Amino acid sequence: MDQDLQPKSATPATIAANKAAAESLPWEDRRDYDDSVRGFIGTISEPITRADGAVVLAVDSHDEMLKADAPDTVHPSLWRHAQVSRPHGLFEVAERIYQVRGLDLSNMTIIEGDTGILIIDPLVYNETAAAALALYREHRGDREVKAIIYTHSHLDHYGGSRAVATQAEVDAGKVSVIAPAGFLEEAVSENVYAGNAMSRRALYQTANIVAPGPRGQVNSGLGNIAGHAGLNTLIAPTDIITETGDTRTVDGVEMEFQLALGTEAPSEFLIYFPQFRALCTAEDATHTMHQLYTLRGAQVRDAVAWWKALDEAIVRYGDRSDVLFAQHTWPTWGTDEVTQLLADQRDVYKYIHDEVLRMANAGQTPEEIAEEIQLPPALQAQWYTHGYYGSLSHNAKAVYQRYLGWYDSHPAHLHKLPPADVAPRYVKAMGGRDAALATAQSAFDDGDYRWAAELLTHLVFADPTDREAVLLQADTFEQLGYQAENGLWRNEYLTGALELRHGVHDLGTVNLAGPDVLAAMTPAMLFDLAGIKLNGRKAWDVRTKISWTVTSDGRSEQFAVQVQNGVLVYTPDLVLSDADLAVSTTKDALAQLVLGTATADELRQAGSLTVEAGDLTALASVTELLEPFMFWFNIVTP
Repeated sequence: MDQDLQPKSATPATIAANKAAAESLPWEDRRDYDDSVRGFIGTISEPITRADGAVVLAVDSHDEMLKADAPDTVHPSLWRHAQVSRPHGLFEVAERIYQVRGLDLSNMTIIEGDTGILIIDPLVYNETAAAALALYREHRGDREVKAIIYTHSHLDHYGGSRAVATQAEVDAGKVSVIAPAGFLEEAVSENVYAGNAMSRRALYQTANIVAPGPRGQVNSGLGNIAGHAGLNTLIAPTDIITETGDTRTVDGVEMEFQLALGTEAPSEFLIYFPQFRALCTAEDATHTMHQLYTLRGAQVRDAVAWWKALDEAIVRYGDRSDVLFAQHTWPTWGTDEVTQLLADQRDVYKYIHDEVLRMANAGQTPEEIAEEIQLPPALQAQWYTHGYYGSLSHNAKAVYQRYLGWYDSHPAHLHKLPPADVAPRYVKAMGGRDAALATAQSAFDDGDYRWAAELLTHLVFADPTDREAVLLQADTFEQLGYQAENGLWRNEYLTGALELRHGVHDLGTVNLAGPDVLAAMTPAMLFDLAGIKLNGRKAWDVRTKISWTVTSDGRSEQFAVQVQNGVLVYTPDLVLSDADLAVSTTKDALAQLVLGTATADELRQAGSLTVEAGDLTALASVTELLEPFMFWFNIVTP
């Protein structure tokens, strides 16, 4: 293969930068090397596969490479974090508390009850969850699942639910499914409304399409590897926690819940186990600085709610906890150690919040704040405050965005030209393509990679067929990735470099709304999705009114659906007297219309759509304007 398309070695500038970074790190603290293997029982070595043989996760993909010292191509702090994240398998956390780690990006925690087990967060995929449960049962016996507990509304904490229990078991009351308030609504909306863009961007965040290795994917902040292409499922909760202090006892296991809504997820709780003096912090306190804004895209998180939740956890449970375990990374043992981790994590989010607003109130912009802000030395001295997942830079910008939005009040930034429009003008202003490329090459040679990336972005967006500029941009991103302490930053840079060198390849359809997600969506949510998929510009002149009855689980709901001015508006419990069409459908038929998997005529012939009055062409005039989302869109090229 052309050497220009291969990952390159570290430049002298990158080698020097990583060597300098190593000098300020607390290498004397080696507790994580011991804690990450504590309680190890056993593991698996074979890849986890789908029924068709496709690999979902290669468990040991990082094992051999991480036995070596940090290479020049990886930030030494990130390499260390990958090393302590490497142990995988079944671990005993405390008496009757076990975790399966490293079989997916998240952890599965298993609590042994009097006769069965409670499962906290059944991973991302059915395949990985099944492997985790099988590993537990291999060593601890074939105990029945009595409860599934979702700590929060992110996919990596519920996606393997049907591998650990069946809907029939839940319906029969044999398995309870416990979740925090708002769980189902948040789980569905995050994965559907902006799910296409979020999932495409998540490939950059996790670098799933980049091969692991010293010049490739090393770590994803919360774990070394993420599975891919498995089956996501969702069993709806049967028991919702609505108040902090709510308690439950399942199979003899006592639990006290602390709501942490609007922290790391819109719907989240912490769980205290008084019998075991153990605290599950969900994803609010792990062995990394977390994200106030996630690079895959999401609503900005509330740093105030986050630090207050951790402060409350200290007050409620700190001196009553002998062990803290989270649903990513490894546990922390010892009451003093638990309290310190909670306090330090609390202080990180409060410091970022307060310092950003102090600087913003002094007139500094997001970029200026992100460049200048530093954590206090006492916090920098703890490995678990380092930015392997979140970063101080993009968390600072998140706080600014939450309070002040995208605009920094400089009028030149109010109505900026789009990248593809401004790029050729910048290139011309720099003296033309050759002069601009020479300047970028000089910056690269000097190790000024951030400036080189800025210049080359204009060159690439001015002419994406300019292979010399494209490949130099790839080389630039690569060196920036090699210097990144943050695992996600490295992944972003290396995925960008890969797509610049090889282009965007359609690797197949990505199913964003599986049967379980669709089943959990209400008719109103489906109409919301229809409005998002409607091509507003093409619908400018469409005027349609539909009286729509939707039936689901023996219950009927009435909606007045109107399309006008390029929007789809729906009003519950309203019957239109002047409707162009009165139609009745099942909720499943509505979902098929919105997703484009069936036409109105096909559904009518199947008996799941009935025309009560009017002409079915009124519906067709709307559904033909619902556009499918293109998943493999360009990111680093126009």
